[in-house]
Amino acid sequence: MANPDRLSGLDTAFLHLEANSTAHMHVASVMIFEGQAPSQQELVDHIVSRLYLVPRYRQRLAYVPLDQGRPVWTDDPHFNPHYHIRHTALPRPGDEAALKQLAGRLFSQRLDRSKPLWEIWLVDRMAGQRFALIAKTHHALVDGISGVDITTVLFDTEPEPLASPGRVEPWSPRPLPGSAKLLGEALLERTTVPGEIARGARRIVRRPRRALDQLRRNLESIGASTLAGINAPAPSSPLNVDISPHRRYTFVDADLALFKSIKDALGGTLNDVVLASVSLALGRWLRRGGHDTTGLTLKAMVPVSVRADSERGALGNHVAAMWAPLPVGVEDPVDCFEQIRLAMENLKRSGQAVGAQALTNLAGFAPGTILSQAARLQARQRYFNLVVTNVPGPQFPLYLLGRRLRSLYPVVPLARRQALGIAVMSYNGHLGFGLLGDYDALPDLDDIARDLEHAIRQLARAAHVSAKTHGEKAARNGKAGRTSKTARTGAAKAPRATRPKTAAANGAKAAASKAPAKPRPRTKAAKPASGKAAPTKR
Repeated sequence: MANPDRLSGLDTAFLHLEANSTAHMHVASVMIFEGQAPSQQELVDHIVSRLYLVPRYRQRLAYVPLDQGRPVWTDDPHFNPHYHIRHTALPRPGDEAALKQLAGRLFSQRLDRSKPLWEIWLVDRMAGQRFALIAKTHHALVDGISGVDITTVLFDTEPEPLASPGRVEPWSPRPLPGSAKLLGEALLERTTVPGEIARGARRIVRRPRRALDQLRRNLESIGASTLAGINAPAPSSPLNVDISPHRRYTFVDADLALFKSIKDALGGTLNDVVLASVSLALGRWLRRGGHDTTGLTLKAMVPVSVRADSERGALGNHVAAMWAPLPVGVEDPVDCFEQIRLAMENLKRSGQAVGAQALTNLAGFAPGTILSQAARLQARQRYFNLVVTNVPGPQFPLYLLGRRLRSLYPVVPLARRQALGIAVMSYNGHLGFGLLGDYDALPDLDDIARDLEHAIRQLARAAHVSAKTHGEKAARNGKAGRTSKTARTGAAKAPRATRPKTAAANGAKAAASKAPAKPRPRTKAAKPASGKAAPTKR
């Protein structure tokens, strides 16, 4: 039987992607709160009181000798929460520009693998009676979508923090495994886990037709996934250059209702609107830099969660990759959106996500040496130009020690020769775009952010949707849900309960019902864009 604390093949690949490179494989987020910042000790006590819900956050990596197996998670006997939860402050005037600069510096620093792979920075002295948290977690520990569930462990749905559910047993670390035990367990797993294959063979004998049909579908989907990357490699672009270890970071705030209105008017999905916004923005940025975009279609790698509902909140990565076309040469917003929409519909029928997951599962049988070579091979191939990930978040206010979470901006790591990554997350009626760029390759990252804002306005005008009206409505909703006066001064007072007591209980609430699509505006026929990917429909 496989060791449940052993890293999966995909998790191990994220570790190897960092080896001998300038890539930092941590996911992160920048969160802005209303009110006076808590003290560092208050934050430490609050987080420690809930760590029993995420025991992996007290564990570090243990490596198998001679690289004969994937690492395992083991309790850190020297775990110190003050090392992971740190306190800093912004210089005057404490504006968002200073916060972005600090975030870029923190995202330039690799996590220490001799300790649990996470950090949370409390950022004080932000203008406007605000403070921020900057959280970093290694990609091997948590993927973007399960990360939503883990983060909400630290939050409440009401201003008053919930009391702990009864007495929690004091944490006592298990002894560290010795080298002989690590090597012996890894070799034993290598001989026993293939027994699952034998059991699968017996099922084939008992039900041959069903098994062969399933095998055929898996092979077809694997073919769709691999051919998408091999037959149509990503074109060269200024985004695909050698990167340094240093990063820049910026963010853009958008109105979720505006994106939904554009989606309804043009007849696609919310992900289509996100991809069209990114495509229009990058096309404008490339042309301003003197690059010819005629007929150019970039390829975005879009991670898709394949985590079952029963696994939500579990740590580790259950994601597959898909290749989305970005027709940056198309300047008309309706034509750009239509090309992406048609391409996405075709790709949803291609089985690409299933194939990518099947290939990911095969990595579970590969020893560390093979995974390391595969990670190095990835750096020499150009299957995509950038990562664009869109994660649904909770659509109700969250609170940390009585302080209301105002804005949330995610971060996706940069792989080798990937100078830009764009992460998007919805929260309480807003869409937060987080743009991470290489410090040397993208000195004009803020210009790309402004191009993204311009692209959103373009799509709104093309869909005959008023961005101003939606912005005013979002502002009114934000004022209506602000932290109470007592919470802003540090002492929270709970209102009458109107929501479930825990964020986890609100999982169903985060899935908003979809309105029927309105007819699309008439436009000239658009050819499907080249490239393949299919983000999850929302």
